[in-house]
Amino acid sequence: MRFRLLILPVLAVSILAVTVPALSQTVPAYQENGLDLSIGVGASSYDVDWGHGRMYGGAIWADWYPHGLPSKLHGLGVEIEARDISLGRHLPPQFNLRQDTAGAGPIFSWRHFRNFHPYAKFLISDGSYDFSPVPVGPDKYNSHANLILWAPGVGFEYRIFRPVWLRADYEYQTWQTLLGKTPNPQGITAGIAYNFAYPFANKR
Repeated sequence: MRFRLLILPVLAVSILAVTVPALSQTVPAYQENGLDLSIGVGASSYDVDWGHGRMYGGAIWADWYPHGLPSKLHGLGVEIEARDISLGRHLPPQFNLRQDTAGAGPIFSWRHFRNFHPYAKFLISDGSYDFSPVPVGPDKYNSHANLILWAPGVGFEYRIFRPVWLRADYEYQTWQTLLGKTPNPQGITAGIAYNFAYPFANKR
């Protein structure tokens, strides 16, 4: 699939990097040293909404929360996410099916609790469907489509050991129209993430 929308997170990070110094002239020492970046990996279970039952796959993500934002915006960041849903694709009526997404968007994490962070996000992604109405051999497809989609989601992160966080995520996707249908895949992802702000994050 084409990953053209990965330009979005690069642009967002660039804009935030330029504006953050203007928003705060004084940055605490621990914030200067602690990069509030989390990188995670997880397993996904999705209803792909394309003539197929539930399918499974994997996801990776990165969340960056810039320092120096006004207090009312504390917890606002940028998420980059990519997901591949391809396990269980040989079941009828849609014998071969694969769904990939990659994109980015804003995320807001509520940092009121030290070890528990609920969040909400809204991603814009480039999505890919590979499918075949009849069996054409393992891992072979005779139809392909790249579509734009938007995906609001909610979830939470729970610290299980110092910089390691457990994550549970729900996402509802709305794709562009394909063959007269507007797919609305939805599903859950569970995984773990490493926060590079530790141990500085403990001082907040």
